[in-house]
Amino acid sequence: MRALLDTHALLCWLSDDPALSRAARKIIAETKNILIVSAASAWEIAIKVRLGKLPTATDLAADFSGQMDREGFQLLPISAEHGIRAGLLPGSHKDPFDRMLIAQAQAENIPIISNETAFETYGVRRLW
Repeated sequence: MRALLDTHALLCWLSDDPALSRAARKIIAETKNILIVSAASAWEIAIKVRLGKLPTATDLAADFSGQMDREGFQLLPISAEHGIRAGLLPGSHKDPFDRMLIAQAQAENIPIISNETAFETYGVRRLW
């Protein structure tokens, strides 16, 4: 199975946070699965570290690609198609990072591991 991790799920996994659902934890732990992390998550984490909203992720922001490599996660760059799709998404969901993750999940036709129920309104298969 291929699946896109949203930022919250990624941070929960990396910190072994019990907020990560048992089902999500099982999917991420299964080594046969291909887990994908968006460049949007790196961007979101770096911004939150800079603003002091995510002080526990300073090391992650400093070596994001290395950490994803060590976890065996694939990085998904943001393409022009992703950007256009995210910008044109209907609805009032204003979080630009969520909008990008939705657009990427749609464009790549992959489910997203997320606790965000709003993703489902965009036709994205959500795993949690």
